[in-house]
Amino acid sequence: MTDHTHDPVAKSWVAEANDHTDFPVQNLPLGVFAPKGSDDRRGGVAIGDRILCLRGAMKLLDGQAAEAALLADADSLNALFADGNAMADTLRQGLFALLTDESRAGDAENILFAADECAMSVPFRVGDYTDFYTGIEHAKNVGALFRPDNPLLPNYKYVPIGYHGRASSIRPSGAEVIRPTGQTRSSEGQPPHFKPSARLDYEMEMAIWTSGSNALGQPIPIGQAGDHIAGMSILNDWSARDLQAWEYQPLGPFLAKNFLSTVSPWLVTSAALAPFRTAQPARPEGDPQPLEYLWDDADQRDGAYNVSMEVLIQTAKMRDTGVAPHRLSKGPMTAMYWTAAQLVAHHTVNGCNLQPGDLLGTGTLSGPDASSFGSLLELSNGGKEPLTLPSGETRTFLEDGDEIVMRAYGETDGVRSIGFGECRGRVTG
Repeated sequence: MTDHTHDPVAKSWVAEANDHTDFPVQNLPLGVFAPKGSDDRRGGVAIGDRILCLRGAMKLLDGQAAEAALLADADSLNALFADGNAMADTLRQGLFALLTDESRAGDAENILFAADECAMSVPFRVGDYTDFYTGIEHAKNVGALFRPDNPLLPNYKYVPIGYHGRASSIRPSGAEVIRPTGQTRSSEGQPPHFKPSARLDYEMEMAIWTSGSNALGQPIPIGQAGDHIAGMSILNDWSARDLQAWEYQPLGPFLAKNFLSTVSPWLVTSAALAPFRTAQPARPEGDPQPLEYLWDDADQRDGAYNVSMEVLIQTAKMRDTGVAPHRLSKGPMTAMYWTAAQLVAHHTVNGCNLQPGDLLGTGTLSGPDASSFGSLLELSNGGKEPLTLPSGETRTFLEDGDEIVMRAYGETDGVRSIGFGECRGRVTG
């Protein structure tokens, strides 16, 4: 539901926010930061190129908004979202009023920090991480590399495919990407070798963060699943394709995935995303109707998001010669075959209990053509077709010194666009 906080003409007294690509006053994403020279992590809200400290904002807010700021004055946002989204929604209302009231500028100026001088953290203390496989174009592209005659497995259009990832290795944007080592096999029938991955890849995903909880044994009905979505960030689920090819049968990826996943540090809340909700794309004729527990008419009407995502690369040579990051692809979040609410409903239908701050990855989201592919595996056709970069270099997979930059934006006609910040990672040997 939209309200006055989404007014496209609203302005903040933080002047640089008004033309900011990502963080105008209509966004107000939440995160956890430490000021320069301090290890004291606390909650903050991004406004332009600055961060408003929620600890300091408590005395400038009233009633429940002040209580919500107190909950956010922590090293994670888990407490703020412990009982759902209500407290965060109240905080948004209070912050919007504070940041648009010119007469309050003097009160709040001393609790603003330059974002580029602060250290960001993962916004939640992640108890569990599940990675789904909702990008049907990606699933078809990857399937065609290994099963040209049958790229999609029989269950894909019936059940949201997912696997449990590793929560302990989730890091915020900017974390070093240490090339993983493991078993790889050079060719069919040959024994494996233990060596660093030579086919390191990125995966363009979105992170869906959960709010509230359900008791063990109590599923979340799909009609209520949206109430358990705190918001979203960008997710790069780094993958070692050569390790994965050898280890994934019969139980799926392990060392190929668990070495690192990177998230953008700002939670763009469900409230901020309200104007960008859109109808879930209709299933192609002949596709099966989802089972009843996965179907909700209201979710089909506005359970998808008008969010675009892009991936850029900058090699060491490009940095040294002043060449800007080069865009590899740009694609839509509407590439999801299943909605976010369907993922929550499916995850809990067997009685599995979700906790505040659990992370659900969408899986790699690719569009229908190469300009929107979400991984190098697809862009290089499985490593057979190198990409040529503006520096004259070629790539099939990532080399040491390469930095991947992911960005995402909510965009809808008549609405002030908002962004998610950046999700960066640079590969080291």
